[in-house]
Amino acid sequence: MPLPYRWQWRMERWKNALRGFFGGGEQQPRPKLCPVCGSLVGINTTRCHECGASLRFSLAALSKQLSGVFGDNEAPVTTVLLIANIVMLGVSWLSFAAIGEGGGLTILWGLVGEPQVRLGMLYPFLIFYRHEWWRLVTAMFLHAGLVHIGFNMMALMQFGPALEELYGSARYLFLYAATGVFGFLLSAVTGHFSLGASGALLGLVGATLALTSKRGGSYMRELRSRLITSVAILFVLGFSGFMAMDNMAHGGGLAAGFLLGKIFVDRKPMNVKESRTADLLGWLAGIVVIASFVLMFLHYRDPLPGR
Repeated sequence: MPLPYRWQWRMERWKNALRGFFGGGEQQPRPKLCPVCGSLVGINTTRCHECGASLRFSLAALSKQLSGVFGDNEAPVTTVLLIANIVMLGVSWLSFAAIGEGGGLTILWGLVGEPQVRLGMLYPFLIFYRHEWWRLVTAMFLHAGLVHIGFNMMALMQFGPALEELYGSARYLFLYAATGVFGFLLSAVTGHFSLGASGALLGLVGATLALTSKRGGSYMRELRSRLITSVAILFVLGFSGFMAMDNMAHGGGLAAGFLLGKIFVDRKPMNVKESRTADLLGWLAGIVVIASFVLMFLHYRDPLPGR
């Protein structure tokens, strides 16, 4: 009768310790952990005995490896989103500088024009008549300057890590991308030219509001009250014309985030079925984002309307 897996692991540790003490031989392979459920499995096992996940290849294992690139923190997707937004701001500024328009205080709030359109800014005509649907994604990573990206990235770091830890990285990425796309779709339908991460960020706010509506307690009531007040002030500023804000993108992202927050279970996936569903959603969102940037670069030099 074979030894249980944990005793196999202990025996291997003892043998390796004795080899090291006496200066002997090569390190032997050790039992592994299943990337889906975390169970200890045998050295030569190809499928987890607990959840049935493949140990040779699975979306869960690949997701874990990719998240490890950005450290063992609980919010690798938030880190990637932060880096991507900052990188695209640099690309935007270089694009303006290349045509002699990036000087002075432009970097603060003046990066709006042809270079941003070429980099994927929301442009209704190009979306509905040239079918450049990838702009609904790329516009989320473009900003009008340091002031614009500064406020948005502060909001990302305020809401992102907590929601990513709550939902898991895969579902969180889907939440961010889906709410941003829906917000910009609503904005494009109503004829807006827009850019910025705020539609997706309002999606995170909407998901947080949904969370507070499903949980009781004084803290949740106070958090809900603060969020509603902040959102109301944001929309008042947008409709007043005091600041250039895309209320349609904000409203669409907020509504989509609230709906997904109601649908999602308020915890990380607990079994193999939930993990597979979450990983599929995350990989779908990731592939759409990458494909959108590829299409943006392929169409970067296409003639623009009126040119």
